[in-house]
Amino acid sequence: MKKGDLKRYLKLSKYVFFDAIMIAISYLIAIFMFMVLELPLDETALFIALPSVIAFKLIVYYLTGMYKMLENHVGFEDVIKISFVAIFSNIIIVIFIATTNINFMYKSAYFFITIAEIGLVTLPRIANRIIIYIKTNYDWNRALGKRTLIVGAGDAGELVVKEIYRNKELNNIPLAFVDDNKDKIGNRLLGIQIIGPINRIKEYIDVYKIEEVIIAINYYPNKEMQKLVQMVADKNVKIKKLLSMTNVDANQKPQIIDVKIEDLLNRDEIILDDDCIKDFIKDEVVLVTGGGGSIGSELCRQIAELNPKQLIIFDIYENNAYDVQQELLRKFHKANKPLDLKVLIGSVYNRQRLEHVYKTFKPTVVFHAAAYKHVPLMEDSAVEAVRTNVIGTFNASSLANQYNVKKFVLVSSDKAVRSTNVMGATKRYAELIIQEQQSHAKDTKFSSVRFGNVLGSNGSVIPLFKKQIADGGPLTVTHQDITRYFMTIPEAVGLILQCGVYAQGGEVFILDMGDPVRIVDLAEKMISLAGLRPNEDIKIEITGLRPGEKLFEELLVDHNHEDQHRTPNNKIYIEKQREVLESELELEKIIETLESYSNEDVKVFVGKVIPSYKRNGD
Repeated sequence: MKKGDLKRYLKLSKYVFFDAIMIAISYLIAIFMFMVLELPLDETALFIALPSVIAFKLIVYYLTGMYKMLENHVGFEDVIKISFVAIFSNIIIVIFIATTNINFMYKSAYFFITIAEIGLVTLPRIANRIIIYIKTNYDWNRALGKRTLIVGAGDAGELVVKEIYRNKELNNIPLAFVDDNKDKIGNRLLGIQIIGPINRIKEYIDVYKIEEVIIAINYYPNKEMQKLVQMVADKNVKIKKLLSMTNVDANQKPQIIDVKIEDLLNRDEIILDDDCIKDFIKDEVVLVTGGGGSIGSELCRQIAELNPKQLIIFDIYENNAYDVQQELLRKFHKANKPLDLKVLIGSVYNRQRLEHVYKTFKPTVVFHAAAYKHVPLMEDSAVEAVRTNVIGTFNASSLANQYNVKKFVLVSSDKAVRSTNVMGATKRYAELIIQEQQSHAKDTKFSSVRFGNVLGSNGSVIPLFKKQIADGGPLTVTHQDITRYFMTIPEAVGLILQCGVYAQGGEVFILDMGDPVRIVDLAEKMISLAGLRPNEDIKIEITGLRPGEKLFEELLVDHNHEDQHRTPNNKIYIEKQREVLESELELEKIIETLESYSNEDVKVFVGKVIPSYKRNGD
């Protein structure tokens, strides 16, 4: 016999033995009750019939799956099942007594026997959970767990507490709930008191010396979430939330995750024309260059949901491309949805390789997200910035023209506006290439989308601050007053897709990024979200502006600017562009002579093509 089979056999035997004893005891309780009441009972007939009754019930228990219950996870539903089986089997016994006149037990006694049987049969199955619960509470009283306040005393709050019981790694001690439902306040959930409304959370944090807050509310309005997170962050208390169960698979355990900095930034909700975007992508062969990057990978995620005929991910970095590929394949396999996905490795500056992709797969829509974007790194590697951002864009766009792509969208940057760094200047160069390609396009509609920083993208300030907090600080900020515009990656990508819908050829779309954010304020909020005190627990260090870095990013959208026109989406504007001549771009020259340029020489060349490029602010 295999080890696993032996283990199952021993478990089955254990519960069969326990159940037999408990059924017998339930009948002994009935006998004792009749003795007290001095009622006559044919005990001889009962003891003869009892083995058969026990055997019958054990067979019913087995056939109804009672021996397949997980002993450490027996819950309310399982108790209901036990009750139903006990009632059903006893009804059959009562019918047997009534039809055969074999009166080994009073029929009315089965009301009491059933209650006793349910309780006694359930007890061994929940005993282990009771022991774990008592042990866990005993351990909590001795441990240095985090004193925890849970926001929301509903189903989600119950899930959080159960997950804390189950998951020893969480190390939380739930002390109380807060909830705005007046009918709940003063009551208890799973033995934990519901102490008051959410708007008094600061007071409760002080009174109960709370060290961590867990938000357990599904479908909480964004503005209310921001307000709540800000109140907790003001107290320098670590804050987490239950990942909405709509965002995870039904068979997954609840997940308690850190609240993101996005929840503290006051941004208007972005509304998209979902139907038009679906029509734009559906049944198209979509190529995403740089499909493994921060923006490119999110483009692939959103495009995949829109039923393209085929999605092609093209990226030079195989690890990123592989990660996105596996993520999408897992997701669509679980959902049992079709996805024609092709992942190809290569660089956009390798024209021969890129042309093979266009010729073989014949994309009808192209999103060009492949680019070098790190400002300080590109200052020291300007030749590579030109190779990818300029020549790569020329290759991708000219091949789109050659192979009759329907729409080509360049992912650009706010740093293209009056740039003080070579990265931004090469992005402006790329925009001009797109303009020039449109001037002699056959069927292709070219456009560019210009936007600012995205929260959490690779190499951005958010991941850097997270690592610095994990290391105990300091958080490095280049200037006390430096500001940046921010948007989440999904928001930015949604707007890029919307721009693709609007594109009729030659537009530079600019995204309204909202109000700028001081990086120092961002650093302080992230420290507070971690439950620490800015400049006490974690220092913020001012390091000085880096080469090519601006103190203030250019305002992308100026509502009074006569060259900017609103689209049907109030977050998207179109900036009027002048006609671009092929001769002013000097593409042939840079393609042929790039390898001969030094780092400084190539910056001088870019400066001649892009007069608005002022090196290091000069």
